[in-house]
Amino acid sequence: MTSNSAPSPFARLSLNSATTKKLTLAEVVDGCVRAGIPAIAPWRDRVEEAGLDKAAKLIKDAGLRVSSLCRGGFLTAADAEGQAAALADNRAAVLEAAALDTRELFLVVGGLAPGEKDVVAARQRVADRLADLVPFASENGIRLVLEPLHPMYAADRAVISTLGQALDLAAPFDAQAAGVAVDTFHVWWDPELKAQIERAGRERRIASYQVCDFNMPIAADPLLSRGFMGDGVIDFATISTWVRDAGYAGDIEVEIFNQEIWDADGDVVMETVKARYAELVLPYA
Repeated sequence: MTSNSAPSPFARLSLNSATTKKLTLAEVVDGCVRAGIPAIAPWRDRVEEAGLDKAAKLIKDAGLRVSSLCRGGFLTAADAEGQAAALADNRAAVLEAAALDTRELFLVVGGLAPGEKDVVAARQRVADRLADLVPFASENGIRLVLEPLHPMYAADRAVISTLGQALDLAAPFDAQAAGVAVDTFHVWWDPELKAQIERAGRERRIASYQVCDFNMPIAADPLLSRGFMGDGVIDFATISTWVRDAGYAGDIEVEIFNQEIWDADGDVVMETVKARYAELVLPYA
């Protein structure tokens, strides 16, 4: 018998566990099931708390898929000991991603080393460490997803600020080995964004589309200036259309860092995520 039921409008929606930071992995999974959100993007701290094997089973038994694992990266150490530690941690992250049955491992590449002011050298170290990591990741079926961060984070979190820079870093590698993330919070301001999304589509490197808003005024802790779609300044219709037209048809993650949202009831947060997604993103994605 053929079913006449229409596909869920939320079929591509994924909840990044950072959005409900205070919930355990089990609580996030249960919330997604209740809300009808079919995918999850866990952060490694939540996976570690649960235990990797238990986390993988928990998600699988709930019928959810893992859109990505957050995160590896921080590849800019200037000393040999720091570089070795970063490589070890990222190789562990690769194996965690494989155990969770996702292909996508986000990398936040890292900022300047302590006392450093040479951003060019820091970016070169990112390229060098990627060359070290890509073969291991590929052997384990994992794509490294380079995430450019807003320039205000260049000093301490990511010396890669634009989608174009991320694509240049990925360019030496096969598209199935190194991709990029389009996170609206980080890239909405870029005057080259449309052209770089088109380029990413041509190169088949769009590995993830993340959405949340850019709230004004900036919070005292700028990490916490994200908001629900519609609460800030981002034009989701335009950016979502560009991503769609570039050929991306994968999961769309909602990742929000915001103290008020973290303090709110998780079920209420998930319903708000769904409502804003349905109104502001889905019609254009």
